Amino acid sequence: MSSDDERGLPDAAVNEPPALPPERPIEMPTQPLKSCSKRDARPLANPAGWRTPVVSRLFVATAAIAVTGLGVYQMYKVVEVGGVTLLEWALLILFVVNFAWIALAFASSVVGLVALFGRPALKQPALPERLTARTAVLMPIYNEQPSRVFGAVEAVFEDVKRLGFGDHFDFFLLSDTTDPDVWIAEERAFLLLREALGSEARVYYRHRAKNHRRKAGNIEDFVTRWGGGYEHMLIFDADSLMTGHAVVALAAAMETDPDAGIIQTLPLVINRNTLFARLQQFASRVYGPIIASGIAVWYGRDGNYWGHNAIIRMEAFAGGAGLPDLPGKPPFGGLIMSHDFVEAALIRRKGWAVYMLPQLEGSYEESPPSLIDVSQRDRRWCQGNLQHTALLGTRGLHPLSRHHFLNGIFSYLASPFWMFMLLCGIALALQANFIRPEYFTDEFSLFPAWPRFDAERALQLFGATMAILIAPKLFGLVIHLMDGPARRAGGGFFRIVVSSLIEIVMSSLFAPIMMLVQSGSVFQILLGRATGWNPQRRDDGSIPFVDIVRRHRWHTALGVVTLVTGAAIAPSLVAWMSPTIAGLLLAIPLSWASGHLGAGLALKRLGLMLIPEETNVPPIATAAKASAKRLADAGADEGDGLVALHDDPDFFRAHERMLPPAPRRARGVIEPDRVMAAAKLSEADHLAEAISWLSTRERSVVMQDRALLDLLVRLPVEAPAKA
Repeated sequence: MSSDDERGLPDAAVNEPPALPPERPIEMPTQPLKSCSKRDARPLANPAGWRTPVVSRLFVATAAIAVTGLGVYQMYKVVEVGGVTLLEWALLILFVVNFAWIALAFASSVVGLVALFGRPALKQPALPERLTARTAVLMPIYNEQPSRVFGAVEAVFEDVKRLGFGDHFDFFLLSDTTDPDVWIAEERAFLLLREALGSEARVYYRHRAKNHRRKAGNIEDFVTRWGGGYEHMLIFDADSLMTGHAVVALAAAMETDPDAGIIQTLPLVINRNTLFARLQQFASRVYGPIIASGIAVWYGRDGNYWGHNAIIRMEAFAGGAGLPDLPGKPPFGGLIMSHDFVEAALIRRKGWAVYMLPQLEGSYEESPPSLIDVSQRDRRWCQGNLQHTALLGTRGLHPLSRHHFLNGIFSYLASPFWMFMLLCGIALALQANFIRPEYFTDEFSLFPAWPRFDAERALQLFGATMAILIAPKLFGLVIHLMDGPARRAGGGFFRIVVSSLIEIVMSSLFAPIMMLVQSGSVFQILLGRATGWNPQRRDDGSIPFVDIVRRHRWHTALGVVTLVTGAAIAPSLVAWMSPTIAGLLLAIPLSWASGHLGAGLALKRLGLMLIPEETNVPPIATAAKASAKRLADAGADEGDGLVALHDDPDFFRAHERMLPPAPRRARGVIEPDRVMAAAKLSEADHLAEAISWLSTRERSVVMQDRALLDLLVRLPVEAPAKA
């Protein structure tokens, strides 16, 4: 063996401390869904600290019902002229469903506005004098770029240590990676990280050979093996980042509140540069606090969990969040995919509080770089949320937990409802044109003389609907502009207002595309088509133009058909549907531009779509970027895994030490991948030949099997010279 091909690896990796601490098992029983007793809920440790926000909940419910009722009444008056036909009843029902959805969001945002309006910047919680409990910081990873995730962990570790609380936190990188080369790169990055932090650093790495039950199973595996050693666990996503202050503050909040089961932060999107990602980043920073503050107030201690950037009490999770499989086959049965909502509901059922701290600063995440990336992620989320229909009847859930399920379900059903409402409108226009053609004149007018519609009232209702839809964004903009430091760091009053207008216009154009994408996802799921689990792209959003055309050609075709049909029937129909038609006609160039780095950076150079965290970059983000670069420069992301193991003896021995004990093989059970890998390694004359013969699954088997690894390292690098 030689180490010429390896750069920056520790020379004595074999002398490193174990990659994992001793196990401290804890039971995590599967929770029943069809049975529950009040006796199962724990008694409150501090009843005086549990206050139900009755006033805000009454306001939200009353306001949402009142706004919906007024809108429905006006819509009925629009269609009742000349009597209500079957199609008009269908249109009215679809309007009720869609309008109620936006009315609830509007009422919630009013609560957020009241919570934030006129108040000085909320003071951040002071650091505690000391902590008494131990917290595990968990970073589940799945085929990610190692330098990025290990660099983020290094930055958070160092920031917590700098504050003097390092002894209370252990960091775990929990890998479910299936790409064998990425797995070996993770091990390389881990050794480099250990070398940088010192042998005493409590940073650990675990790789699962089989990613049983996906992310939920990844966390469950940690809890059942090491959960007994920690009072809390802080869950990250692969793109999460948190300041040491936020990490310590969350742990202190858990210690202060003995009834807290989950405390969720509001992660702000940072480090985004493509056009679509910058739109999301701006919206997260400007509008996010209004929405989060609103739901934090009226949800109270009956809130929800978003799966990351949150701290969880180990006792609550292990004792209440063991997930069963749903009856039946995917997509509605089997593994619960959107597990975070369900875990929160079950933990709340056990009597623990679940709430948000939206004012806590220092919690960050990233977002997908393009429209297509968001669509792919949404396909998985859509299936997970629609699965929750089977959980609405779970015994013992708090009413707000059922609301969270319904909210998630309707976030995807809203798209087909909107689509059906548009189709009803088109059908009514066709009916009016072909049955009563005398009511459409050749002259263009926004107020065609339709006997079945009050067109002027319809226009007023349309304006009111748009106002209610945009109001949460305007509320967020007002609060953002009132924050002097944020306003100045975001480019000033004028640039922020222009940026908001750009965001509203672009979101309006993207909305009909997402309507069709999400409607397609819903229909696929209803037809029984389940989704897979693919790694999310984090950086460049560029996608080959041919793929963009292939994905959006039917969206564009539908836009053309709608435009031509509408123009032939009534120009006023085109005017009413112009935002939808424009988005569909421009689907291909919009999707291309969404992932274009140049478009996003051009806006940034103009001072548009800026967030304060770009002007005043958080030190934790700078540190994470520097750590990632150092790891990447040291070769953490490079190379063929089998070559790395073959060429570096120290790395090979370190890898062997990180492997779990080999499972006992039952007599007579043949593993085809192992048999094929062994045969290929035995027959190969040299390393390159063996590598060329091995499939991806066989490569993984070799890396997990000490006997096969021994065959690998015995191979010469080059073919033996012929005599």
